[in-house]
Amino acid sequence: MDTTAEISRALPYLRRYARALTGAQASGDNYAAATLEAILSDRSLLGQTSSIKTDLFRTFHGIWSTSGAPMEEEEDATRRAAQKHLARLTPNTREALLLHTVEEFTYSDIARIMQVDQSEAEELVSLARAEMADAVCGKVMIIEDESIIAMDLESLVTEMGHRVTGIARTHKEAVDLAGSDMPDLILADIQLADNSSGIEAVNEVMTDMGSCPVIFITAFPERLLSGERKEPAFLIAKPYTQEQVRSAVSQAMFFSSTETLTA
Repeated sequence: MDTTAEISRALPYLRRYARALTGAQASGDNYAAATLEAILSDRSLLGQTSSIKTDLFRTFHGIWSTSGAPMEEEEDATRRAAQKHLARLTPNTREALLLHTVEEFTYSDIARIMQVDQSEAEELVSLARAEMADAVCGKVMIIEDESIIAMDLESLVTEMGHRVTGIARTHKEAVDLAGSDMPDLILADIQLADNSSGIEAVNEVMTDMGSCPVIFITAFPERLLSGERKEPAFLIAKPYTQEQVRSAVSQAMFFSSTETLTA
């Protein structure tokens, strides 16, 4: 595979990472675009590590770190609260956690990307888990039509200290459940039992009852990481790992991301 093709394959995941890191699609894409511009200007940025994908993330981090990871003062109350949470985090912990659990980089790759020792990368991930897990607890609604997966997700979020409001298998069940007990976070599959859309269900809940963080789960993440429309801030691929779910739940609750999809 040539360099251009490798960058093309890795770019959707860099955008996903940047979006989760910044909390919004537009700002995440701005950083991703700046990364590509830097590589076009200086091809020596490629070949710094053992893979093009790692080089891409390493270049992103150079830009992210140099900029000081700025976030404009939010007018929205939810995002202002998220910024206050972020201000209390140990520097670089959130980046390391996302790289390890969501993007599935090894500790050695994280060390190369963030340009730190591997032991520091491991410590950053451990600190992030502790700081985020202790920061926010709340109510979680699960929209999932596969019983075994639903039970696994319920067990995971309960162990994290959150309360599950219920499990919905269809669009209608999801809207009814949210109406009776509005959650602080939604875990949603894309394809539901009656062939309805989890995206449409979430959008209706948001329209009727207001915004909350959402994590979408799908067997085909690449279909939603096209850059052609609004994308979710948090997207987990099936089959998922328990660590990915724990990390995404902590991130979404902590950062209060409200990005959803337009069905």
